[in-house]
Amino acid sequence: MLATEIRGEPFNKAAHNRTLRRKLNGRSRGAVERKHQNISAVLIELGRPYINGYKPLGNVQRMLREILPEYLAELDDLVAADVRAPQDRAVVDDVLQIMVEPPAPTQASAGVSRYAVRGIDAVRDRAGPIDHLHREALNRALGDAGEDLVMEFERARLRNVGEERLAEKVEQVSKTVGDQAGFDIRSYDANGRDRFIEVKTTRYGKYTPFYISAGEVRFSGTHADAYHLYRLFEFRRSPRFFVLPGEVGRHVRLQPTNYRAHL
Repeated sequence: MLATEIRGEPFNKAAHNRTLRRKLNGRSRGAVERKHQNISAVLIELGRPYINGYKPLGNVQRMLREILPEYLAELDDLVAADVRAPQDRAVVDDVLQIMVEPPAPTQASAGVSRYAVRGIDAVRDRAGPIDHLHREALNRALGDAGEDLVMEFERARLRNVGEERLAEKVEQVSKTVGDQAGFDIRSYDANGRDRFIEVKTTRYGKYTPFYISAGEVRFSGTHADAYHLYRLFEFRRSPRFFVLPGEVGRHVRLQPTNYRAHL
């Protein structure tokens, strides 16, 4: 199902569930569903996308963690190509309709935290198995396309409340200033107050981990009243986003993946 989803081909989850139950000695539909959710949790731990619609569920059996990697090797080339693929600008019918409520937190497991966020000081592949989600975070074309869509949304949002002057002032500071700014887009509330926006974009589901630097985390704390993290998801086919306002640590558990050693 994961390979089929990445290729953009249709498949039927309900039919797959029924087929499995015929082989599993009377397991219920819900039991099979929960096992797929466990698989989602392990896929995230292993730096892979999960099958959209199977919300990651913790309390994973150790055997599942041991066995699942054996079935993933044949998908590595497909996933590697997908996370690095170019990304065109998104085209949506009504940009003001793509904001949704934040998802309910996942049930944490040993490797999955709320929203499964990982904090990093420098984005580099860690030793060990390839973290494909890490590599997706480095896809500049995807990041730029996400920021372009948020720029479009912010200008439309301000024009919708009659603030044409503020809409014209929305700035993509990731381009005009650079990464050192601590955020990607400078926008405004309707009253003219600053809105500092960090954009994180994925082609996969809303529970996919995102990476955030130590500098970005600090900025979210020192500018909490004006800071908003826009998490774009399912960007390839149906881009939407939710907002985590204020200090990032209020909403997620930050999982450090890199360390800097000093003597």
